[in-house]
Amino acid sequence: MWIWTTILSALFLGLYDVFKKQSLQKNDVLQVLLCTTGLSTLLLSPWLSAGPWQDHLKLFLKAILVSASWISGLYGIKLLPLTTASTIKATRPVFVLAFSMLLFGERLNGWQWVGSILAIVALYLLSLSSRKEGIRFSTSKGILFMAVSVLAGSASALYDKHIIASMEPLFVQSWCNFYITLILALFVLAQWLRNRENFRAFRFDWVLLAIAVLIVIADFLYFYSLKQEGAMISIISMVRRSSVLVPFLFGIFRYKEKSIRGKVAALVTLLAAMALLVFGTA
Repeated sequence: MWIWTTILSALFLGLYDVFKKQSLQKNDVLQVLLCTTGLSTLLLSPWLSAGPWQDHLKLFLKAILVSASWISGLYGIKLLPLTTASTIKATRPVFVLAFSMLLFGERLNGWQWVGSILAIVALYLLSLSSRKEGIRFSTSKGILFMAVSVLAGSASALYDKHIIASMEPLFVQSWCNFYITLILALFVLAQWLRNRENFRAFRFDWVLLAIAVLIVIADFLYFYSLKQEGAMISIISMVRRSSVLVPFLFGIFRYKEKSIRGKVAALVTLLAAMALLVFGTA
């Protein structure tokens, strides 16, 4: 059951990435994050129930990791082609896989191992394609931002496995969004104080509400999957990253992005990896 709810989560996460790209055309990165997370908090407010202070401390730590991943990730999306940024994000499960085995003792079967190796191959194919666009992984600011996003996101995913064992999914999701909103508000305030004269005025767009709804659904399905008996964070993280299919197709047909051939090879390899992971788990 958890493998199929993870696939649904991936679908909504892909749509979420597409709408994020569109939202950055009118507003600053931090403004988009603050608005959408604040709206998500409002949607989840009925589940803001009281809990032990130790739980809130754990959730605040997760909020720091998520904020770091989101902020750097959106700057990366703004600087890079959507297809490149989205496929780089898909490499995060490789790190989750390695550390889930070390920290939680998760073990993969043969099919899952082949799928994991193919995911690494997809990263290599992406690097070859990106070099043709003049993007150097060692010097591009966009690549650096995406690297920070991937590492912070990996740490957050591993941390999820730890905290979800003792907390309910909606409790985790609602309070994390609340704390993330507070952190982002401080960042936006600091940005305004540092550069008041050139501060970009916020313009509300209904796409921001769509983003909030999509991420609430995607995260709920994710935490629900993680809570199920026998769920493996290494596999969940891998399958969830198949969400790159949605923004990849939008990048081709909506934004007319170039140098697609090499990225298609990377995407096909990644999808083959996801298929093997699902086959080896179901």
